[in-house]
This record gives sequence, C-alpha cells and structure tokens, in this order.
Amino acid sequence: MSCSLLEFCRLQELKTVRDYLFKSQKTKEPSEEKDQTGTKIHNVGQSGPSWMQDCVVSMSPCSDLLVVAREHKAVFLSAKWRTDDSGKEEMTLAVPATSHSALCVFFPDRECVSSSICIPLASQKRSSTGRPDWTCVVVGFTSGYVRFYTENGVLLLAQLLHEDPVLRLKCRTYEIPRHPGVTEQHEELSILYPASLVTIDGFSLFQSLRACRNQVARAAAAGSDVIQPPPLAYKKWGLQDMDTIVDHSSVGIMTLCVFDQMKNASILGGYNSSVKGSPPAMAQYVTVGGGPFTGFYYAVEGSSQPLLSHVAMAVASKLTSALFNAASGWLGWNKHKNEEEAPQKHRPKVEPATPLAIRFGLPDSRRHGESICLSPCNTLAGVTDDFGRVSLLDLARGIAIRMWKGYRDAQLGWLQVPEERSIREFSPSASLPRRHALFLVIYAPRRGILEVWAMQHGPRVGAFNVGKHCRLLYAGYRLMGVNSVTSQGWQLHTQQVCLLDPTTGALRTVNVPFHLALSDKKSERAKDMHLLRRLTTVLKSREVEPDVLESEAKSVLLDIKHPAIKKQALESLLSNKNAPVSCLTNITSALYDTLKDQDPEEVDPALLQLCSSQLKLLQLYSDIQQLHSAADAEPSSDPVRGVTHTKLTLLIFMFNLLDYCCDELSRVLPTLNRYTQLNSRPSVSFAQDSPDSPLSAQAFLSHIECTPEGELKVTRKSETEWTQLGNFLFWGCLCGKSSLHKVCDTLQQAGISPQQLLSLLLSMWLQREKEILQRPEETVRNLHTLLMALSNMKVEDSWDPQSISPWWQQVRNTCIQSHNAAAALLAALVAHCAAKASITSRADSKSEWEAVSLDLEQWAVCVRQLEDVLVLQTLLLLPPPQGSAGGATAQCSIKMLLEGGTGGVADSVSKWVFRHNLVPERLKEILQKKEDKDSDDKTEPRQGGTEKEKEKQEDNDKMLILFLRFPNSLSPDLLFAHCCWEYVVQWNKDPEEGGYLCLAVEHLKQVSSAHIQLGISTMMWSTFIVKRFSAAAFLMEKVGKAPKDRLCRRDVGMGDKAVTSFLGCCVQLLQILMEADSAVEEVTPPEISVDEVWCGAEGPASIAELALEQRGVHYPLVQHHCLLASLLHAAMMFSLKVKPLSLFDSKGKNAFFRDLTTIQLMPSGDMDPGVVALRQEFLLRVLTGWVQAIDTPSSSTSGSGSVPLPSNGPTADWWPSLCLDLGSLLQVNPDILRRHLVCELYNQGLDLRAEEVMLEVEDKDVLGSQLLVLTGQRLSYSLLHSQSQTQPAMELLARLPPTLCTWLKAMDPSELRCPLVPLTQTSRLVSRLIEILPENHAQYSLALHLLEAVEALTTED
Repeated sequence: MSCSLLEFCRLQELKTVRDYLFKSQKTKEPSEEKDQTGTKIHNVGQSGPSWMQDCVVSMSPCSDLLVVAREHKAVFLSAKWRTDDSGKEEMTLAVPATSHSALCVFFPDRECVSSSICIPLASQKRSSTGRPDWTCVVVGFTSGYVRFYTENGVLLLAQLLHEDPVLRLKCRTYEIPRHPGVTEQHEELSILYPASLVTIDGFSLFQSLRACRNQVARAAAAGSDVIQPPPLAYKKWGLQDMDTIVDHSSVGIMTLCVFDQMKNASILGGYNSSVKGSPPAMAQYVTVGGGPFTGFYYAVEGSSQPLLSHVAMAVASKLTSALFNAASGWLGWNKHKNEEEAPQKHRPKVEPATPLAIRFGLPDSRRHGESICLSPCNTLAGVTDDFGRVSLLDLARGIAIRMWKGYRDAQLGWLQVPEERSIREFSPSASLPRRHALFLVIYAPRRGILEVWAMQHGPRVGAFNVGKHCRLLYAGYRLMGVNSVTSQGWQLHTQQVCLLDPTTGALRTVNVPFHLALSDKKSERAKDMHLLRRLTTVLKSREVEPDVLESEAKSVLLDIKHPAIKKQALESLLSNKNAPVSCLTNITSALYDTLKDQDPEEVDPALLQLCSSQLKLLQLYSDIQQLHSAADAEPSSDPVRGVTHTKLTLLIFMFNLLDYCCDELSRVLPTLNRYTQLNSRPSVSFAQDSPDSPLSAQAFLSHIECTPEGELKVTRKSETEWTQLGNFLFWGCLCGKSSLHKVCDTLQQAGISPQQLLSLLLSMWLQREKEILQRPEETVRNLHTLLMALSNMKVEDSWDPQSISPWWQQVRNTCIQSHNAAAALLAALVAHCAAKASITSRADSKSEWEAVSLDLEQWAVCVRQLEDVLVLQTLLLLPPPQGSAGGATAQCSIKMLLEGGTGGVADSVSKWVFRHNLVPERLKEILQKKEDKDSDDKTEPRQGGTEKEKEKQEDNDKMLILFLRFPNSLSPDLLFAHCCWEYVVQWNKDPEEGGYLCLAVEHLKQVSSAHIQLGISTMMWSTFIVKRFSAAAFLMEKVGKAPKDRLCRRDVGMGDKAVTSFLGCCVQLLQILMEADSAVEEVTPPEISVDEVWCGAEGPASIAELALEQRGVHYPLVQHHCLLASLLHAAMMFSLKVKPLSLFDSKGKNAFFRDLTTIQLMPSGDMDPGVVALRQEFLLRVLTGWVQAIDTPSSSTSGSGSVPLPSNGPTADWWPSLCLDLGSLLQVNPDILRRHLVCELYNQGLDLRAEEVMLEVEDKDVLGSQLLVLTGQRLSYSLLHSQSQTQPAMELLARLPPTLCTWLKAMDPSELRCPLVPLTQTSRLVSRLIEILPENHAQYSLALHLLEAVEALTTED
C-alpha cells in the first residue's frame, strides 16, 4: 500500500475545446520541428500538448465541473457517467450536450479572463447527504469585474469592486474543528487586485447567489429579462508597503496568546504601551511578490465596517445568451454582445479601500514570489519563486522552515489523509480524535515529475513520471453554505488534488496511505509494507522456481502481522498467473492452519473466511482438473471419433435410444445437413479466444466466490469468460473423455447451484456449435445424460401440469436468445425429450392417459420456432455472389424475430435479398412456385446444367422451403414491401448508387395491394425523396440549365448522372402513387396475418402495417409533382436550358414540395400565354433532343424504322408520347408537337419514323408548308451544294422553271442535320406532299415542279 495515481475521470471532446479556445491561431502557418528520433512535428498555433498552460483552469472540489478559459472565451465541462465496453461504469467530463447544443460562454473582446474558481453550494434540504445543490462559477476579468455564473452559463451577478485587473480568486469554506480550542473559521471569497484585497463574507455571498438563481428561474418562467440581485457585504483593504503582489492566501481569524500580545504591543508601542485584557481577533493575510518576498498582514476585527455593494445593473438581458448551438460547429460563433455591454456604459461607484499596513515580511530583494498555497490546517503554506525554489512557511511564526530547489514553474497542492479506523480501533488511544497526516504535492513541469513529501520534515514518500504538460488542480476548499449543524452525518465527496493530463484527457488523484507519515522504526505497518513489496517483487519475477516461490511466499505471509496487509498479500498471491495450483494450495493451507492455532479473539474473521473459501475453491479446481486428466490418460473405448456433417444421420440411432420420435428427427436432418455445409467454411480466429485454451486457477478463483454459508456462487462477467468456465467444467464430459457422474457429484458436493451449472452447460454448448456438429451422436447423447443428472440435483418441486417449471423455462430462454440455430435446436430436442421423460415419470403411473402439461406445449412451440430459425439462418448463410453489396452475415434468433414484430422475418429476408442483389422478377418467380405448389406436388430437381445453374437452383429451393415455413410472415406483398424499403434505405446511405432506388421502385411495382403500395410510396416520398427532389429543382431553377456534376454534389448530394437516374425514379414513384390512389377505392384493405407459431411477436409494426396507417393523398397535387419531375428528368437527360419553376404560375409554385396528403390551391383556368410559350419551347427542345439521340448510322443510311429502341435512357421509345401527355397537361397544342416531331425526323433523315407520326397530324396544310421547305433544302443540296455535281444535274438545273430555280437557290441546306438522303426517300416525301396539300394551296404548283425535278434526277441516276 504505497502512493498511487488513480484515474477517476476522463475528459471528452478535449480537442474540440482546444480548437474553440485557440480558433484565432488556426490560420497561422504551420512550423516544423524534429524530435529526438528525427521525426518531423508540425505545430499550428497552440495545437501542441502545452496549450493548457496558457489557459485559466479551475475545477470544482466535487469533480463535477471543470472550467477552461482563455482571453474572452470559456468552456464549461460537466460530469456524466457512462458504461464502457466491459460493462463498467466510469465518470467523464464532457461539454454538456442536449441533442446538438454545446455550452460555452463568450465574453466581450475588451475583457479577458484572468482567474476563475468553481464553488459548489450545499443543498438546504434535510434529505441532503453532502452532494452540492449546484455549482457557481466565479470569473475575474482584466477590467476588474467579477461575475458569477451557474454551471449552465447563466449570469447571476456582476460586481465591479475595483478598477484594476483581478489577479487571483480564492475561497475558504467551513471545516469542522478537529480539536477543542481551534478557532472556527468563517466562509469567505477573497479577490486580489494589484494593490487591494477584497473579501466577501461567505454567508452573504451564499444567500445572494441563491436569491439570484431563484430570481433567474422565475424570470425565465415569466418571460422577463431583468432581475434585481441583493447587495453583497464585503471588505476592501489597501495593501501597503509591498512593491508587487501576485498571489495571496487568507489564513482566517486568529487570536494571539497573551505573551505574543505583550510582545507585539511592546514592539509597536514601546515600553509604556498598554495591553488590553483580552487579545483581539485578527484576520491574517499572506501575500507573495516582491519587496518583500512575502508579506504578512493582520486586520483587526471591527477596524473596518462592511461595505454594501450597489448592484445597479441589468444582470441578464437574455437568459440564454450564454448558450450557443452546436450547429454553428465550433467554427463561427455568433459575435453577439452579451449582457455586459449595457453595464459598461454606466459603471457603478467603486468604494475606496481601507489602508492596511504590512506587519512584517521575509525580505529578499532578488527573489520574487510566484504563488502561495495554503495547507488545509491553515498553519503551513508552500511558496514558489522565480529561482525555482519551493519554500515551506510556518504561518504562526512567520518563518520559512524548509526549502526545495530545482522546481522551476512548480505547481503545489496539499493532501490531508485521516488515519484508518481499523488501526485506531486496536490502539490504546482509541478514544482520542483521529489523527491526520499532511503531505505536500509538488508538480515540476520542467522535469515531468509529481512528488509527494511528508510534513514538516518528512521524506519524499512518492514520485511519479506524469509528463511535462499537466496541470495540478488544487481547490483548497469544499462546499459553501455548510455549518456545524447542517454538516452532521454528511459524507462530503471531494477531491483534494487532481492532476489533469491534456494529452490523454485523464484526471487522476493522488492516493497516499496514512502510514507513510509514520516513522519506519516504530511502525509495524511499515515493516509489513516492506514484506508486501518483497512478495510483490518475487511474484513479478518469471524466473523463480515453484519451490522457491512457495517457500518465500509462505515465509512472508506468516511474518506479516497486520490482518489487512496479510489479506492483501494473500489476494496478490492468488491472482498471480505464475504460481502453480499446488503452490497456492500449500501456502493457503499453511496460513489457514496458523490462523486456526491462534487465539480466536486475535484472528481477523474476514481473513480466516478468505483462507477457508479459497482452499475450498482450489480443491475443487484440482479435483475437476484431475478428473479430466485421468480420463485423457485412459484409452477411449468409444470408436466413433471425428464424425463429419455428412454423418448426421447417425442421430436417428441416438434418438431411438432416447425413445424420441423419428418423424421429428427426419424433418430436422435435411436442414441440419444444409446448415452444417454452409457453417463449416473456414474462418479466422485467435488463439487466445479459442475455447480449448486451458482455464488457469487464477481465472477459476475470480469466477467463483464462497458465501459465508459455505455455498459457491458463480459470478458472471463477460460472455467469453463464462463460456470458458463452462468449457472447463463440462466439455470433457460432452466429448466422452471424463466421467459425467463423477464430475456432477463433485460439483454437487461443492455446493454450486444446479441452475448456474445448467447456465454454464448451455452457454458452452451453444458456443461450440461447430465442434458439436462434427461429433453429433456422442455429444447429444452426453448432453442428455448431463441434463438428466443436473435435473436430479435440483430441489424437487410438486408437479403441476398447468404450471411452468422454472428449470425447463431456463433452458428455453437460453435457446430462444441464442444465435447458434443448430446447437439451440439440438439442445431443445434433447431438453424436450428429458422434460417429457421427467413429466411422464412424475405423472400417475396408474393412469392410462398420456401425461400432458403446459411445459410440453411450450416445448413443442419452441422446437417448431427453432426449426424455422434454422431454415432462415441457413438461407442467410448463403454467400453473396461476387460483385454484390456483401457485408457481414446476419444473425437471427427467436428473441430477435419476436422483438422484430410482425415484419421481423421479412426484414431479415429483405436484407438477404439486398446482399445477394436478387432481382424482383426472380423473387416473384420463386413466390409464384410457392403459390402453385400443392400438397401432392413434389418438385424434382433438374438434372444436368452448368455448375452456376445448379447453385442457382439450390438457392431457389432453400428460399422455397423458407417461404413454405413462413406462409404469412413472408407473403408476397409483405416481402416486396420490406425489400423496397431496404433498397431505399441503402440508397439513402449512398445516393450515388442510383440502381438501389431503381430496384426499390421495381420491388414496389410487384406489390399487388393498392393500399400497401399507396402507403409505402407516401412514406418513401416524405422520408427520403422530397428533400433531394426539391434541392434538385431549386438548383436547376438557380442555374437555368441542367447543372454540372460539382453543383449536383454540393446541393443534392450526388453526381449529375445519379441525379438523372434519381429524377427518373421520382417520375415512376409518383406514377405508382397516382395509380394506387385510383385503385384503393375499388378494393378493401388487406389484413396482415402472422404465422400461428409466431403469434407472440411483440415489436415495431411492419412496413406494410405502417403503410396501411398512412393517410390518403391529394391526387391533383401528386400529378402536379409528377409533372415537375418529368420536366426535370427531361432537362437532365437531354442537358437542356430551362428554369423549371418558371413554367408554372404562383399557385403552382406554392403547391410544390408540400405534404401530398394535404389539399393545396392548384392552378386552374387558362394559363398566361407567355408561360405556355415557354412550355411549348421546352417540349419542342425535348423532342429535338430525342430525335438526335435515336439517330444511328443504320437508321440514317437505310432509313429503316424497324430498329427497336431501348426501354430507358435518352433513346427510349416513350419520350414522344410523354411529351404529348405533358403537352395536354401544360395547355400546349399537341398538334404543334407532332408537326415538330415529323419535321425533326425528316430533318434527321428518319423518313419512315416520320411517316408513322405524320398519320396522327391534324393540320396537314401547315405540315405541308413546313415539309415543302425541308424538301427544297434537300434538293438544293443535291443540285447546288453537293461536291459531286454531275453534268446531267447541271443540265436539269438549267431546264427548271426560273421561279423554282430562284426558290431553290434561296434555300439554306446547312439547316439539315442529315443532307445526304437517298433520292428515293426525297421522291417519296414529295409524293406525300402532293397528297396532303390541297390543289388550291398557294404552293401546290411549286410542289408539282419539285416532283418533276426529283423524278428527273432519279431517272438520270
């Protein structure tokens, strides 16, 4: 039991705090340095570990609040408890966060924090046990202001007591006097200025702060902004006769003895001075600085009247002004001028200080003090100076009694350690007050060492290497508001000294035993500690022989006198991993015998009980180990070893022996075979995690403890350790290597409860599933024997067929929670058999009826559920194909499926579908097979085919078996709904994978119920789609065209190609929504049913159930959004310039992105002609883009229109019909669109497609005029602009009528995108023109001339 550093707390978000406080220095250029190894170190501002040395750090003595401040910023970190990975609770200090808000305080730029302390205020409730009610943070500023805040950053009080910077804040709280005659000290807060000292009475401050806090709470509830704080009572002293003052300590009230009173009177007043009858009470103040090095001031009580502050200022303009939202990201804090700006305009009156002359000091002209730290007993003080010395002052005599050198920039703290009660009880002076030892803690940052020194002239009792950038936090006070009455029975939980390490964020406290303050020569405890250290050294050595270790440890244990140290030494020995079991048994036995031979009154009962219990446990460990080792040495009589999964049919023989139903087994065996094949794949494991690793005696002792009644209780720690213990006890029995009955008898005699043994057995059985499936016959038979043996060990209870046995319920609960489906099923089958045999034997033997009980009914349900889980787990174990999403194999259990609700099974299968990238068509095909499968129908496996086809057929068979076992939980609509939701959730995680959203829509199309389809579409739209959809619309409206990749990623969160695919899916989703909304009126909502075995599912509703709960949509609003989605999709697909929202009026714009279930004011009546013109222009450009996209070499050269077009993309065949549908909705004349499409197709050289569209055109005259110009451009190119002009063509040109020749020369063939068109197509086009133009048309004669010219050219060619 020596000095130790114990970590009791850890700071969270320390880097975030540093970045916030030093944000202004982030822009500095990084500098490079090299450490001793030559590695480069980059320093940016104060990003190194020494940043905390530049901050003002204060911590509450209750360790529940830490304040870190720098310049005009401060961060409050409050304590919270959390549970680590091992289940252990630990305390952390973190920035308090409620959802996303972080607590920081921002002060005006002109004021900087110079000092701060955290004062916990005691609760006034009678039920209080010593914990603080709340904590007040007192902050001093360079402007002279002292402000008081709550732990939530709310300003309570602001005082300007002096107009110089605040140098130091210190507090003194009430302490119960340990000895009679010690003066009771009053509470006070002292504030040091460069030449003044202000002391605030603690009682007045406590009442004022409570009143302010109550007023703030009432003001916040009433919505008011201003509160009226009560005045403070304080004293202000002007410290004289000292050049510079940097720190102080308020020692408290002291009374001189008569001799010292006469001595001081004669020195100050001379020989003839008079002496008062009673010595006056004086307040002592000690200051450090320069000229003199240390000053002692004494203020006689009553020499100065307390001043009342004039608190004439608004305290908190906004109660939440100190709270900032974390959404600002610690990057840009709002620079609001908070509540201190108003008081600066009207500075309060500053009272003058009462002069106080120095009584005496320690003069040293070259030495300058830096800090002073007062001891808890108020008699000593530690002082640091600029020479690197630490001086110890005796405050009563005013002299330095000790000095240490080599401690530059030292930080000091004090530890007051009470004497242990166990020591005091056996001492002859037990009636006297408990003794206290005083230790000085010195942290030397230059050397990175923390030292502990015994007072006053004691040695160094402890030293720790802690790093060079730590901060030693010493408060020197406890709770404020405590007095001799309220503190009765309180347990004050305060830390005296804390060491903060900014590199790791660890807060550690120094633990010093009381006996280190005693003399080594006179203390038996010191001798015992020496022996304990000697034993620890021996135990740490790995080269000691067991015999030497046993003799050395035995002699040390017997020589130690103190029971507590002897117990500690024994515990250290028993926890040592190097000591063999025989050594531990012999030493413990020798110590036990020694204790038994002593007088019972002198023996510690706890130590005797420890020796007895540990001996019993060591004997049990040796017996179990001996049983296993003896069985290993004997030759095995069982010839069956290493049975593989292909020999699982041997289980039939075993179950016949157990009189179990073979029909049940024959149903399970095929699934077990498939599961074993998939689960026997090689995997990576670590040797230390292997269940075959031996269990050490030390681990065995740590798991089992002995109760005072002599029973053994197994303590459950981690799951791995629990399984290891079960493996040590029972695995040899299951393998047939050990005698089952001998092991069970040994455990029963030891006193371990059968319930805990059953839990250990089942835990080990479930964890070693692979080994069990390799030797099933032997392990299952032995498990049955073990279960029956353990069942016979428990206390017999009366058999009631209507009650549930807790014994078998424990087995069922373990199987229900297990993720190892095969092992759990085998255990359930064996337990079912054992339970049936037990119940049958208990039933009336004379009865001819079969015994039926509630237990057997529950076993039947449990076995059926485990069979279903095994089938499901077999499917989930199928490896995903290469190139799919992949991921970890999902685990399932009965508990997980029941807690998953009615959709738990469908949710697991949907995740499997996503991992295997199963297309909806294949899933629908398998579901159709399930529907078509009759009871007499047996699907025969197809012979032949490739290996890939065989694997696909096997996967289909596994899915078909699963669907047959879950007819309701995996109904088509329920499964497709969950698959749709799984894909859209995965797409939301990675929007770049547009195929996920497309597959989600495809799965949604397969849902046959219109009600479910409608609800899922509504949930998809509102949850995942509408936010990105609106972002894409606003982005396109902003840039006026299809945005580029960078802008799409910035605003929508995905690339431009992904946005195009996303908008296409939006169109399909809204179309599904409209179709489902139209169909819901015709059909009734479906009923979601659950399979009979799984009717006890309790959990969240399935996706289908949530869909049925959705409200109906407003059809015109959905159509309105579908129209916008189609426009956006077309603009992105063909890269068009458009402002999509400008194609709608104000009503249409306001209706966008609203909830689809609400009724909105929609556009009605005729639209503005300007808007209609914009719409028409956009649709014409879409048709032009489509025509250009479908232009292929084959279609342009041959003119064939029979080339099939794809179903999606820019060349899809549905774009023209979509534009016509949009035109009817957008009040655009469809005939204009058809005429434009015909002209564009002819322009592109796609004459046959143009002729098909031409049949639907209504206004033939306008179309004829347009096509006439296009024909002239073709002929003009052939006669005038072609590079291969022939002589016949020139002669034909000369023979043409002048009017036609002039008209052809006026044509511009450059407008044709495909001028090289065969003359036969042009001749066919002119013939069409003659057919559609009436004879009275103005250009009819021109068309005839064109026909003649084309025919002449064709004849000459």
